[in-house]
This record gives sequence, structure tokens and C-alpha cells, in this order.
Amino acid sequence: MTTIDISNSANILRASASIVLPVLPFAENALEPAISAKTVSFHYGKHHKGYVDNMNKLITGTDYSDLSLEEIIISTCERPERKAIFNNASQTWNHTFFWKSLKENGGGSAPAELKSLIDSSFGSEAECKKALAEAALTLFGSGWAWLVIDGGKLKVITTINAESPLNTKNKPLLTIDVWEHAYYLDYQNRRADYVNALLDNLINWDFVMQNLS
Repeated sequence: MTTIDISNSANILRASASIVLPVLPFAENALEPAISAKTVSFHYGKHHKGYVDNMNKLITGTDYSDLSLEEIIISTCERPERKAIFNNASQTWNHTFFWKSLKENGGGSAPAELKSLIDSSFGSEAECKKALAEAALTLFGSGWAWLVIDGGKLKVITTINAESPLNTKNKPLLTIDVWEHAYYLDYQNRRADYVNALLDNLINWDFVMQNLS
């Protein structure tokens, strides 16, 4: 299987007229104990890979086979007859963004430049994390909680199922996956414990800074 580095959010490259599964930016056990190696293995190796494989099957021989992943998502998001392509393409993109939102020994305080923006948008870093946690915990069913920037101000939004901010005016900076497959092996129905562990120990503030530039 061809693999690539994913140092920024736009470089899921094409190889042999297909979208390839990106390499994880950390070892499968790097997020323990907050997220186990078993969960990462299933989440990445089964779910994420499954979206990539399904999408490539769906776009083969179509006009979408020559488009980038982002172009596929944007061009199918409002076409019900292309819902299957959209779902698999968007979930491919969302998962790649999610992995980069996490890092080993993450969490802690945001860099000073980012902290200033957080304070002006939420009042404090604690309030920013509280808003992310509330969004992730109150989202009914499956979906995503996002930290985004809109007009120079940070805010938290949610999307359901495979939706993402890509086709909106909001620029995504960070995401939390709240599909059950992201946490059920480790936390069963305790979504709050998963979200809090992620916010306290795994947030990749450096990735947020990259997305602001």
C-alpha cells in the first residue's frame, strides 16, 4: 500500500488515480492511556481505511476520479444522488484531520499567540475547552465537534454523521470524533470520559496554530 506523510490538511495525494490512506502521525500506542492502541488500530485500520477503500470504488470510472479529495467533497455535498461518495470522501477527510488534532503528550496550555485569540473569543482557555466538551457531549448520535475560526473569531460547532465545515465559511482548526467507534472499546458508553481525556491529554495545539496561518 502506498503511504504518504500528512504534515498539513490538504496533502492526501493521489496515486494511480486513487486517494491513498495517509500514515498515522504517531504510533498506534502513542495515545495511551487516553486512547488505547487497540482502539487506534480498529479506528484507523478498519474504519478510516474502509472509507478510503469504499470511496475509491465509488469514484472509479466517474468524473470524480480526477478530482482532489476536497474537490470531491465540495462537489458532492449537496447532491443526494452522490451521497455515498460524499459520505466516504468526507469521512476520509474528517478522520485525517482528527488524527492530526491529537498528539502524544498533548493538551496543556495553548501557545501564547493562540491563547490570546482563545481568550478574546471565549474568555479563557478553560471556557474554550468547556465549549468543546459540551458540543461533543450534547451532539445526538454520531458526528464531530469542531473548533473553527470565522471572521477572526474562534467558535465551536458540531456536524452530524460525515458532515464537515469544508463547504461552509468556517475554517476548521481542530476536531473531536464522537462516533462510537472512536471510544467504545475503551470507554463503552462513557463519552464524557473519552472527551475529557482527549481534551486534557491529547489536543495538538501546534496543529491548530498551523491551521491559523
